[in-house]
Amino acid sequence: MPDEVRAHSPQERRIGERDLTAWPTAAGRGLARGALWLGGWAGEHVVLLVTALVGLLVAVGATVGAGEVYEGVLEGADLSRLDVPVLDAMVRLRSPGLDRAVTGLTDLGGTVGMPVIALVAVAVMTWRWRAWTPLVLTAVAAAGSVAMTVAGKDLVGRARPPLTLAVPPYETSPSFPSGHSLNAVVIVGVLVYLVLPHLHHKRTRTLLVVAGTVFAAAIGLSRVFLGHHWLTDVVAGWLLGLGWLAVVVTAHRLQLTARRHRATAEASAHAA
Repeated sequence: MPDEVRAHSPQERRIGERDLTAWPTAAGRGLARGALWLGGWAGEHVVLLVTALVGLLVAVGATVGAGEVYEGVLEGADLSRLDVPVLDAMVRLRSPGLDRAVTGLTDLGGTVGMPVIALVAVAVMTWRWRAWTPLVLTAVAAAGSVAMTVAGKDLVGRARPPLTLAVPPYETSPSFPSGHSLNAVVIVGVLVYLVLPHLHHKRTRTLLVVAGTVFAAAIGLSRVFLGHHWLTDVVAGWLLGLGWLAVVVTAHRLQLTARRHRATAEASAHAA
């Protein structure tokens, strides 16, 4: 670890030409004003924590969306009509070699693989940038995604596909939503977000976003291929993950906004 680790990295305020503390929409400016007031009263770090309220609102909306998908499951309508045909198609694609390869892929998004990926990435970023932001932001993102996964499974309690259609090792927890899919979107998404401000070429940033998207999509589809989840479980996991990722990114941007305002005010005071 470096001798001195700062609370943040000087580079994290911009992604390319985009200033993360700029809020072009009326809703964004409203959030920013609230963050400035809260930051002036309690400090910029409290802004990140209190934005959990915004996270709760977005998570509720995402949960409602997941509930709509599940209602389709119950009524045999909409997206749920694809569950059985898609699983049947995946079963027909299987072979011993492909099964092993996809199992290896899905393990990367599991309870061991994903934490290891996150810990290694966070350790490298914290050491290289000498900032605590990667650790704090990834911890917040992970805690929320795990909580949403557990709550969703307990709330819905949907059964997984029949074991006769699954590839071992078998899963026993409730099926809806797919925790692998949700956590892959959130963890990989926040890691990509943390790296983007440090990439100076648009093409490199685009490639990173595409790579992260492909990885999260592949993790979700691997769950269907192995018969561990229905397609609707995976779609719900993606949607919930995107919702929570948006909250985490917004919370961080609000913290950056409060930090910039404080720095500007301090500079003006010293100049006077």
